[in-house]
Amino acid sequence: MVKNKFLSQTHNHNIYDLNIDYTMCFSMTSKEELLVLKHPKIIYMPAKVNKTGRQQSMKVNDTIPSVDQENLPAGSKFDKRNKVSVKQDDITEARKDKVKFKKKLRNKIAINKNDLILVKNSDEVLSEDSLDIALIKQPRNNKHRKKIKSKQNAFEYTLQDSENRSVDSEIDKNIIIDSPLSIQELAIKLNIPEAEIITGLFLKGISVTINQVIDIPMATEVAINYDFNVLNSVSSTNSNYVKPDDDSISDKIIKRPPVITILGHVDHGKTTLLDAIRSSDLVKQEVGGITQAIAGYEVNWSYNSLTEKLIFLDTPGHEAFSSMRLRGAQVTDIVLLVVAADDGLKPQTIESIKYIKNHNLSCIVAINKIDKPDINIFKVKEELAQHDILGEDWGGDIPIIEISALLGKNIDILLSNICLLSELKELKANPFQLAQGTILEANLDKTKGPVANIIVQNGTLKVGDIIISHNVYGKVKAIINSLGVKVEQAKPSSIVELWGFSSVPQAGAAFSVVNSEKEAKQLINKNRKINDNYSIYKSLNSRVTLDTYNKRAKLKQLNLIIKADTQGSIEAIINSLSQIPQEKVQINIIAASSGNISDTDIDLAMTSNSLVIAFNSNIPLHLASTAEKLNMILCSFSIIYDLLDYIKSYMLDLIEPEYEKQLIGTAIVQTVFDINKGSVAGCLVSTGKLKQDAAISVYRQNQIVYDGFLNSLKRIKDNVTEVSVDNECGVMCKDYHLWQKQDIIKAYELKQKTKVL
Repeated sequence: MVKNKFLSQTHNHNIYDLNIDYTMCFSMTSKEELLVLKHPKIIYMPAKVNKTGRQQSMKVNDTIPSVDQENLPAGSKFDKRNKVSVKQDDITEARKDKVKFKKKLRNKIAINKNDLILVKNSDEVLSEDSLDIALIKQPRNNKHRKKIKSKQNAFEYTLQDSENRSVDSEIDKNIIIDSPLSIQELAIKLNIPEAEIITGLFLKGISVTINQVIDIPMATEVAINYDFNVLNSVSSTNSNYVKPDDDSISDKIIKRPPVITILGHVDHGKTTLLDAIRSSDLVKQEVGGITQAIAGYEVNWSYNSLTEKLIFLDTPGHEAFSSMRLRGAQVTDIVLLVVAADDGLKPQTIESIKYIKNHNLSCIVAINKIDKPDINIFKVKEELAQHDILGEDWGGDIPIIEISALLGKNIDILLSNICLLSELKELKANPFQLAQGTILEANLDKTKGPVANIIVQNGTLKVGDIIISHNVYGKVKAIINSLGVKVEQAKPSSIVELWGFSSVPQAGAAFSVVNSEKEAKQLINKNRKINDNYSIYKSLNSRVTLDTYNKRAKLKQLNLIIKADTQGSIEAIINSLSQIPQEKVQINIIAASSGNISDTDIDLAMTSNSLVIAFNSNIPLHLASTAEKLNMILCSFSIIYDLLDYIKSYMLDLIEPEYEKQLIGTAIVQTVFDINKGSVAGCLVSTGKLKQDAAISVYRQNQIVYDGFLNSLKRIKDNVTEVSVDNECGVMCKDYHLWQKQDIIKAYELKQKTKVL
């Protein structure tokens, strides 16, 4: 039986856009209904090829009795090739109604050697009870075949649309837009003509072409206009994802531990609080006393006579590490906002509140350092209320716990509230599906290779799995848990270190496990094509005009090669450098990568005349010696404050000094003397004084005729350094001799301005 769908994907189909009427008739050999064409010229039954290569008649409704050629009905004709009898009257009628036949074509037909597939244009779906379909003989006209072949893709989309109509419309409207894409690619995703999208954007004042790449916000806006539900993560609609409410796997859904991200301003006690919870001493391990990386920790806490596992993410509070804090907010279940009682809300506290509001996150506020004197908790709550964070005692729904991380006060109350909120959220996961999650941090280790710190959000990650993240894939070689122990698998909500990527993945990117290496390569090729288009788009939209080029050419240039321990650190450094004013000195980042400094970095620095900046990265002794011999600047830092201060100081040194003029005196030219060396102006000092080597401006009829320096000053015949008011003197300048009587000389003292960027 041939069903209403593409049964074969291995054979080439000839597509006929014929819109053919069909009727229901009865088989000659049985009274079962057959779906046949109304007025065909020649009809063949589908034929199969046996092992010897000969065609055999295909079974219709399981049995087709042989036809006795001698006992054909009156007016019938026997087709020897397919052993089917056709009434002569039907053939005659078909010829007479040829013109009428063409007007009644209403269906699309796809034909291969063995099958016939007929699909209606209307929304009706053909029943599986529509038994067998007669086969039209394929035309021999090559031009017609080419035309048929060109319509194959359109027909396939028609079939796909027909199948999709039987699926839940809400699922059909889910699409992924997680990278820039061209108008053509967007049209394919939305199944909407390119011209319609181009016209819609044009009416909004945006002119685009079919191959032009648009960014994610613009593509998202177009999709939303067509009522699509836009998802920004591959893991959101991964083919391996199983719905939690599916009856077949409902027993596989289990409760998972909550992920708690600690957010807040720098030096408000986030890491100290984590030490109090874990009974550890992380603060002393941090360089400079500040957190500069994102880290995950597991804590077991007894709640309601049960041991609950809690996953904590510690994030940096320095303004430079905004990307790390954002990643923490994107993967969290509960935000633990830490505010110092003696400091109140600060910039990074307000930034964290924005994350909470924008992502609609569950939140618990911990007011820390209540052990300090002269604190005002009421004022802190007032500041929180101004940002719509209301505690339960003020009529809100957010728990606000007053704690002292240093003394361990009220830590138990805080953890109990976290467990309660987690219980109310009913966090679930399916550990039996392929793993999905997010890469929190990544770096290149000299001995381990590419290393990624990840959080598994669903499924179970196992050693040997094929894992993919954007354009990078690999086979999981090792999984290290938060205690530094190698494990064979990582279940949902686990934060682990993973070895096995072919290259360093992008921090913040989603990852997923696929079934095979072949599937991973196919996904990478698809992503690479999109990224290549985006690179072309960026290059076309970042062309430098002549004015821009001339402006940049006048600036001092500072070339940097940055080596850091992790990609997160690189993000923080680049983000901080971008905040430095560059109106006088242009910062050019020649290269930025994780890992230790190598010979390649030294060679590149020599070629590009760059500074090499290492952040928490080792500098081999032989490279330090080489840099010293070549008179290269190679600096190493472990605290981001020091790195930024050094860059700013270096930029200031590149700026030419600027001076401001302070008027110290004026003089009037009384007479002019010509000498061998030039001309001397005989002057009378009218106000203040004149000083040798002072900057002067010569005015004639209120117009400046000369700006320069006073090179020689004489009183009578003696050389003097200055002449005070109401005294006569002679003034001479090396590069100006066109003095005239009544010229006014204004003398200035130059004072160097403080350099600013």
